[in-house]
Amino acid sequence: PTSGPTSGPTSGPTLAPNPTPTSGPTSAPTSAPTSGPTSGPTSAPTSGPTSGPTSGPTSAPTLSPVANDDKVSEVNGDPHFKTWKNEHFEFHGQCDMVMISDKHFADGRGIDIHIRTKIVRFWSYIQKAVVRIGNDILEIEGLPDFSASYWINYEHMGELTDLAGFPVSLNENSDRYTIDLGSLYPGETIQIRTFKEFVGVKVFGASETSFGNSIGIIGDFHTGNTYARDGSTVMNDFTELGNEWQVLPSDGHFFHEISKPQFPEKCMLPENPQGQRKRRLGESTVSEEQAEAACAGLEDEFSRKGCVYDILATQDLDMVGAY
Repeated sequence: PTSGPTSGPTSGPTLAPNPTPTSGPTSAPTSAPTSGPTSGPTSAPTSGPTSGPTSGPTSAPTLSPVANDDKVSEVNGDPHFKTWKNEHFEFHGQCDMVMISDKHFADGRGIDIHIRTKIVRFWSYIQKAVVRIGNDILEIEGLPDFSASYWINYEHMGELTDLAGFPVSLNENSDRYTIDLGSLYPGETIQIRTFKEFVGVKVFGASETSFGNSIGIIGDFHTGNTYARDGSTVMNDFTELGNEWQVLPSDGHFFHEISKPQFPEKCMLPENPQGQRKRRLGESTVSEEQAEAACAGLEDEFSRKGCVYDILATQDLDMVGAY
């Protein structure tokens, strides 16, 4: 029983008593009963009644794909890869690689995201990225003077409005391109950033609906496993993984020009990257402590580690701007 009588009758019995009386009956019953009772009572009663009734019931629960794990995948820097499971790895080869491919994307329009890497001494960096959705292709490169450089359907610096109906925007600094997928996948975007010659690609808010069937070097959407092309062999040697996801003729060639190596020639690898890196660090003018201090303000571990590595590799403290 309640601790005291209510000021007026409720429309029906509650499933469990309230700790205190309500201030009065609700203004009106809900428009329809819920589909069924909850599986059990809450562990404790609420601290008190709400300040007032809601304006009305929602017509249906919101099914936001962003709430479905809000997954992010990313490639950045020289280059650092983040899988769908938020695990990190590096591959320092030079070639064209499949980041993401999904033929079911956007009601069968399909999507491909390829990256092109280039070796500099003992490391490499992402020089260009290309995104294909349906029949539209957007290719982006970084330039030393920070200016914008892109091709839309193979036209250099053509009018940039959309990609297969998804709006595309370029920010005022000309260093961030955003493909808004919200018309079909609310809250989801693809972002391509440039910093000098460096290019990075990041997918925000990915859901089962949008990227659940995707394949590529960043791994399986559900498990995060870095699979071979057969979809079952897990590859933990990232040099082998990079060669496995080198762009094949069957993947399509979307860059506006061909760059070596191309399959069947394998990805080029730097000579003795660890030894070269140690010698380079011995000659460094920027210390690891300085690099860590420059990158300390970045929001996640992936970005901080990548930033430190990139600063030490390039000996350029401004590389924090790539993140």
